[in-house]
Amino acid sequence: MHGAELAGGVGSRPSGAERAGGERPLLVLAYSGGLDTSVALKWLEEKYGFRVVTVTLDVGEAKDLEAVRAKAIKVGAVQAVVKDARAEFAEEYILRALWANALYQGKYPLVSALSRPLIAREVVRVAREVGARAVAHGSTGKGNDQVRLELGMKALAPELEVYAPVREWGLTRDAEIEYARAHGIPVPVTQESPYSIDKNLWGRAIEAGALEDPWAAPPEDAFLWTKPPEEAPDMPEEIVLTFAEGRPVALNGETMDLVGLITALNEIGGRHGVGRIDMIEDRLVGIKSREVYEAPAALTLIEAHRALEALVLPREVLHVKPVLELEWTRLVYNGLWYSPLREAYDAFFAVTQKPVTGDVRVKLYKGNIVVTGRRAPKSLYRHDLATYQTGDLFDHRAAEGFLKLWGLPTELFRSLNPVSGGAFRAELASSPVSEG
Repeated sequence: MHGAELAGGVGSRPSGAERAGGERPLLVLAYSGGLDTSVALKWLEEKYGFRVVTVTLDVGEAKDLEAVRAKAIKVGAVQAVVKDARAEFAEEYILRALWANALYQGKYPLVSALSRPLIAREVVRVAREVGARAVAHGSTGKGNDQVRLELGMKALAPELEVYAPVREWGLTRDAEIEYARAHGIPVPVTQESPYSIDKNLWGRAIEAGALEDPWAAPPEDAFLWTKPPEEAPDMPEEIVLTFAEGRPVALNGETMDLVGLITALNEIGGRHGVGRIDMIEDRLVGIKSREVYEAPAALTLIEAHRALEALVLPREVLHVKPVLELEWTRLVYNGLWYSPLREAYDAFFAVTQKPVTGDVRVKLYKGNIVVTGRRAPKSLYRHDLATYQTGDLFDHRAAEGFLKLWGLPTELFRSLNPVSGGAFRAELASSPVSEG
């Protein structure tokens, strides 16, 4: 059984008769321009007889979209669709993640996980536009991206077959390179560049090569966006981030769109060694993977956003929101972006962001992100209630009644269940044991 059939594709594979007579069926491929998807393009055409349409999005990789388009056509695509999707990615995906303060396992800001639902949506849109019968992606069989892309494609277009050539063909990397060379496909991978890289506006993911040894420190050549903290400037830099209803709108007083602000913050944070992540990550498929990331803007914005929320949200919301943040993050990491549960969480987060307007001052210094100030028009911090100095308006006498009522349930319980010897020891109640 083929990999795409395992993924739940409907219908049958194109038969030899379909390839021999009449127009060959169309397939839309999520195309990065790299080795895997370039080989996949040719392989889908050669093995199944598809006419392949490619879709390439720029979500912040600084891709030369016209070069990618030209390469896709050269490799064999009948049409190559390219799109600058940075603004869409920032507004519809990154912003939702920021409202959820999304950090998988407390560290990973969902860099790749956020872009896959957008890619899936665009592939399906093009597939319906051109009348394609199937869609495909270039993910491997043991990564998370296969889940994110396929679940997204099937949620949006259950009638389309999904192909996963890289998972299906079982080629080693060497065999893949040999296939590419035999078919005139450019081969960018060399022994000098052993890393697998994925990047977008929200961060840069690095894996493979020397990073596969969890004891080995990440080689410095794995990093591109961030300076080593020990080589960062000796003087800290303070920045001020301005939020309007949870949305970052200005940096150091300069109003920016979200793409521009994130881009600028990646540069500033990276200069100070901010944003490096080295973690053992639990993948959905059941394995642990050593992952390294660079995410200066993501980590800085999440830290600042949390600080502002702490100032303006009531205690009850701050108790519940982190629980739902964890669930939202896990849901998106596991490929369920199009689940109605994610939409329900988003609705909750959107309500919580109404008062999240104000400024946060952040100090960046040798890999550290430190909030040094926050202010907001709807701040719940009241100096006249918090101060112990002159001007204290807190009603101290009200504490007596509050304490009596607050402690009443515990007081009643302990009056009937006293603590013996000054220390509470739970004892199992004796109960008859049947010897039958």
